[in-house]
Amino acid sequence: MRLSNLNLAALDLAYLGVALTMLAGSGSAATVSTVIGTGSPGVSDSEVNNPYGMALGPDGALYFCDLGNQRVRRLDLKTRHVITIAGNGQKGYSGDGGPAVNAMLSAPHELAFDSNGDLYFAERDNHVIRKVNLKTGMISTAVGNGMPGYGGDGGPGTKAQLRQPHCIIRDKDGTLLICDLMNHRIRRYYPDTGTIETYAGTGEGMATPEGSPVKGTPLNGPRTLVMAPNGDLYLALREGNAIYRIDRQKQAYHKIAGTGETGYSGDGGPALNATFGGSAKGIAARLAGPKGMALGRNVLYVADTDSHAIRKIDLKSGVITTILGTGQAGDGPEPDPLKCKLSRPHAVLVVNGELWVADSEAHRIRALHF
Repeated sequence: MRLSNLNLAALDLAYLGVALTMLAGSGSAATVSTVIGTGSPGVSDSEVNNPYGMALGPDGALYFCDLGNQRVRRLDLKTRHVITIAGNGQKGYSGDGGPAVNAMLSAPHELAFDSNGDLYFAERDNHVIRKVNLKTGMISTAVGNGMPGYGGDGGPGTKAQLRQPHCIIRDKDGTLLICDLMNHRIRRYYPDTGTIETYAGTGEGMATPEGSPVKGTPLNGPRTLVMAPNGDLYLALREGNAIYRIDRQKQAYHKIAGTGETGYSGDGGPALNATFGGSAKGIAARLAGPKGMALGRNVLYVADTDSHAIRKIDLKSGVITTILGTGQAGDGPEPDPLKCKLSRPHAVLVVNGELWVADSEAHRIRALHF
């Protein structure tokens, strides 16, 4: 049914009101600045090259995947000095059993620490998970044989096959969960025994029905996981253009954002299906290849990568808003978050009450100050 001009005008005014509220509540109070990066690729205390995943280490420092430099690096938050933890800058697959700084890496994506403080990171193009013993500085392969494929469940992780792993996080039980993206699965690795199994996904890149059980349900491009304090998991589907919550107790999926269609819309309305003014039909909330996620207090932050924006989902109201970016690719200007263009951000991380953003193709890590 076609809306009348009057209804369209009312909808436009409602949407404008939401937008003005967002600007007043976010743009005037929040500011954004660069933590590291110059806008050009490089490798120094002030330069990065396509930064991806970030994590705070047990020592309080920031560890990040510097994908374009084929390195994992460490930023001391007090001195702002940067050192290399793994990678010699050359793209390849070598170095196991030796110093991590001499190893060749291939597209390190995201990283996590285990309960012993050892560092694990996913290497997309080597189809492996590498491990760095931070006490000795030595590197090894924990999961994957370097050949793309699917296999090895129930056996040693080093004999298993992955296909473009993108994310790794530590679960509440101490195991490591891996987003095995091109296998459309989530794998579980047991550091104590070195074994691997499939936790979720069937290998089919298909839709995930609301309320469906974790076991036996397909996933379309599982890209990133983040864990809530109660053990629930939030999962971003890259090809599925949606965010799901995995209920830990019931082991079931619940969609919290995205229609499944790619796009950039829905700000100010429910993340599942934006509406304004009660009965007025609004603009559906669409995401475009969501990547990194981070949890704040009752909010989920999402790197809406191909929308060049950082979105916030209020976990109580379900409302989605843009808090950084314009929806267009670019590099700044700072400090107004809603005027600062981003270029395919891939990761977000809460650091000391701020939201840090890996603004990947702008070659910066930015901080959003609330």
